[in-house]
Amino acid sequence: MKAAVIDLGTNTFHLIIAECSGSDVEVLYKTNVPVRLGQGRINENIIIPEAFERGIRTLKDFKPEIDKHHVNVTRAIATSALRSADNGQDFVDAAKLAGLEIEVISGDQEAAYIFEGVKATGTIDGTSLIMDIGGGSTEFIICDEKGLIWKKSYNLGAARLMQAYFKTDPISNENQAAIIAHISRELKDLKEACKQHNPQRLIGSAGAFETFAVLLNEAIDLQNTISAELDPEAYKQLAGQLIRSTHEERKHIKGLIPLRVDMIVIASILTNYVIKELDLNSLHLSAYDLKMGVLYSICQSNGQ
Repeated sequence: MKAAVIDLGTNTFHLIIAECSGSDVEVLYKTNVPVRLGQGRINENIIIPEAFERGIRTLKDFKPEIDKHHVNVTRAIATSALRSADNGQDFVDAAKLAGLEIEVISGDQEAAYIFEGVKATGTIDGTSLIMDIGGGSTEFIICDEKGLIWKKSYNLGAARLMQAYFKTDPISNENQAAIIAHISRELKDLKEACKQHNPQRLIGSAGAFETFAVLLNEAIDLQNTISAELDPEAYKQLAGQLIRSTHEERKHIKGLIPLRVDMIVIASILTNYVIKELDLNSLHLSAYDLKMGVLYSICQSNGQ
């Protein structure tokens, strides 16, 4: 059976097509497009016309590739940007006219799929905290090898925080303090859950953590990497450098894609806070995230 998953993220739309045989998944095709659905007014719950048009055009471009592979099951999953947008239903309706049915999932469902993706990498070893920094939301999942223990989605995405607080170049101490104060207020229940379950390792799910991995090790091949261990001390030095740098300086950093030139600053501040506040002593990358979690869920449900 062939399955296709479209992940309509706040920053990037992903398409992945795979052959499923029981619980085995063989990726046949994957691509991503920096649609920036949350551009400009995400905190006002609006998808601006330019972003709306980019999103629909990208979905129309994905459709022939899905048809070419004679896919049996297609799932298009939308997350924070469409979940919160006042004109999100208009986008869903426009996508339907383009031949694609979009499922707008809750933050809780999003966290559950992220867990399924990370679990498939085999990275979970002991009580762990999974963190997935998106453009619109950030998900946290406490888990161990036996399964999921606790999960929650927060409206702490990099695009949201950037539009609200990133006002200077480089980011000022005042802007940083405002971000930290905001996330500290928002993450009170995460801190309580971690106090109760005591995770020791942080597993970063794709996205910004792939960027951290590449910047820490130029030799890493993300196309063929499922998971990787990251040096916490080297990460702290890198994060400090990214936060102190200007937009122009970051533009010339090898391995830092244009979409993340500014958002990586927010991701660094958020990750630094989580590592410090929760006293996490090891750091890992999972290259699998929501889209792979959805894909594995499709394959498992059709293999039963």
